[in-house]
Amino acid sequence: MDAGAWSAVGARRELDSAGVPPALHPAYLRSRALNAEHGRTYFLATRLLPPDRRPAVHALYGFARWVDDIVDELGEDSPALRAERLDRLEERLRLALKSGTSDHPVLAALVDTVQRHQVDPVLFEDFLASMRMDLTVTSYPTRTDLERYVHGSAAVIGLQLLPVLGTVGPPAEARDAAAALGVAFQLTNFLRDVGEDLDRGRVYLPADELAVFGVDRERLLRCRARGRADGPVRRALADQVARARAHYRAAEPGIALLAPESRPCVRTAAVLYGEILDHVVASGYDVFARRIAVPVSRRLAVAARAAGVVLVSRAVRGGLTSGLRG
Repeated sequence: MDAGAWSAVGARRELDSAGVPPALHPAYLRSRALNAEHGRTYFLATRLLPPDRRPAVHALYGFARWVDDIVDELGEDSPALRAERLDRLEERLRLALKSGTSDHPVLAALVDTVQRHQVDPVLFEDFLASMRMDLTVTSYPTRTDLERYVHGSAAVIGLQLLPVLGTVGPPAEARDAAAALGVAFQLTNFLRDVGEDLDRGRVYLPADELAVFGVDRERLLRCRARGRADGPVRRALADQVARARAHYRAAEPGIALLAPESRPCVRTAAVLYGEILDHVVASGYDVFARRIAVPVSRRLAVAARAAGVVLVSRAVRGGLTSGLRG
């Protein structure tokens, strides 16, 4: 049996473990494929979850990716046409949540996940509101302006995942930490993707904070054209890296508030995403000529170490359970 066949078998075992009805298997498999194709770090970390929790994570990721593709689609569609597509999608989502089903595979998996894990539907409204901003907003004058965007684009993603991951600590603290980690990941993306975002006409770094270092959009565009950062831009990006790392620090205590079986997954994602910032710094803030990434070998090493912890933990819990039953 080749690797693809093994993967398909494993995916179906996950769905069976989660109790997903066979009729919904194709819907969940579609979302899983989106996660595997586009969310390499997230997908790798998801493998560390118990099998019965993985399908819900794929469903949430698949929906977010579908919306993101509508917003960032490169083609002839104008912002107005993409806004219409988002309107139609939101109406389909509303009807799907109301009826409990959908004929679209991504929505079908999402609705099933929302029902199973009691995810707050308002979180999807907030997400779509931020995605609409990407159609018209091309810069953010202040951190406060940016925070309005990242609440819907990132913080709510952490909050959507929280019921799936499970918690053992104070709910409010767990929510704050989950939101902070979502924002940390988003700020990391902004730093890694400065060049690509400029190509789309967007700057996600607060203008007033850049201005402190003598940096504006025009200067960033010159760096993009040259393929390298100059001194003022490097200093401005160093400041943004420090701000992103503060969110990782705020989120870190929240990992202990998650269900024990979910902690290795989230810790691995936090470590690997945080290391993107390390590579940005080590490259001399070379975010204008290439896309910074953590090497595959490093991603696999971190995941393998976490997988070892997971296996030991499961063995210990299994032994304790057997002892109690005996």
